[in-house]
Amino acid sequence: MFVDQVKIYVKGGDGGNGMVAFRREKYVPNGGPAGGDGGKGADVIFEVEEGLRTLMDFRYKRHFKAPRGEHGMSKSMHGRNSESMVVKVPPGTIVTDEDTGQIIADLTEHGQQAVIAKGGRGGRGNCRFATPANPAPEISENGEPGIERSVVLELKVLADVGLVGFPSVGKSTILSVVSSARPKIAEYHFTTLVPNLGMVETEDGRSFVMADLPGLIEGAHEGVGLGHQFLRHIERTRVIVHVIDMSGLEGRDPYEDYLTINAELSEYNLRLTERPQVIVANKMDMPDAEENLAKFKEKLEEDVKVYAISAITREGVRDLLYEVADKIETTPEFPLFQEEEETSENRVLYKFEKEEPNFAISRDSEGSYVLSGAKIEKLFKMTDFSRDESIRRFARQLRGLGVDEQLRERGAKDGDIIKLLEYEFEFIE
Repeated sequence: MFVDQVKIYVKGGDGGNGMVAFRREKYVPNGGPAGGDGGKGADVIFEVEEGLRTLMDFRYKRHFKAPRGEHGMSKSMHGRNSESMVVKVPPGTIVTDEDTGQIIADLTEHGQQAVIAKGGRGGRGNCRFATPANPAPEISENGEPGIERSVVLELKVLADVGLVGFPSVGKSTILSVVSSARPKIAEYHFTTLVPNLGMVETEDGRSFVMADLPGLIEGAHEGVGLGHQFLRHIERTRVIVHVIDMSGLEGRDPYEDYLTINAELSEYNLRLTERPQVIVANKMDMPDAEENLAKFKEKLEEDVKVYAISAITREGVRDLLYEVADKIETTPEFPLFQEEEETSENRVLYKFEKEEPNFAISRDSEGSYVLSGAKIEKLFKMTDFSRDESIRRFARQLRGLGVDEQLRERGAKDGDIIKLLEYEFEFIE
């Protein structure tokens, strides 16, 4: 089964917890705090594996949770950092954050890596909190939570040339003639349900990858027929070979077919119209093909060369491949999205990013005050509530963020319930 789009969940490993410990050894006066820091949690990294062709593996495993870092130990020993979790993906995979719609990575080359979910840093042990005023603190931090997110993996095949056209115009036959690929060929529409790739080599030694893509019909940009399942795969191609059935056996006008396909390409993505297009009149071995080709050329407003071929007899195929190879040599690659940052010795790109508020306060149906926000939730998760000093430190952090002040402004009184995640607290003046 060819799978080219899938949604998965990834989570970086949590950092290891810091430790509260004291050094009490004979002949070691004033041993003091000796709790070590926790280790860093593992990152979730996607790596391109050339041998993979589809996203089939992700149909059966959709959750990837990296291991957490080791907890800190006594004698100020640091917990071990966890090794990154490496997930293999096929070349041509685009990773998009489901919530924001932002493209995280475009993975195209073998061995290319991208960090999709970062692991959290380890929590600090009590030896880090020692001060002259408090030389023996009983404070430690829990490990920072790893990043968790749902991502959409989309596979767009890597091909230099894409064969486009209505169903049953002979795209699969052309691919089978010019390469060693053996796509399914039959006398009914939508024989090709998944993209087929073939390596083509011209007689003068040039080579390129050609993709036979599922047939396109009117309304495909809205998902009609195989719709986006076809169109997403043409976005990476550098040259479009537009195959038209000149025999007229299907009862359609070749020129109308030509206009319909081009309209669908532009409706889906205007950038597809920037690619050079080679027009191929196929099935020229059929009786009415010559007459239909003459009418087709008359209707073409622009002076465009039409390559008349017969995939069955291989007539005209050699010249077509030469033209396609020439076009590839003079056509640059079309990036799917602009890189987020331009790196240059003399130029830096500064981007404005809206700063997220530290916290937000709302009321629930029971009248309780609900605290939310990434920063305040992170502070809560990193607090060790089994120790009084850590609880007092958390209270000081909330006061420093202005939580107490805003709660009073919202009307909070002594004894009111404050909720944070699944926990409840009492507001005390």
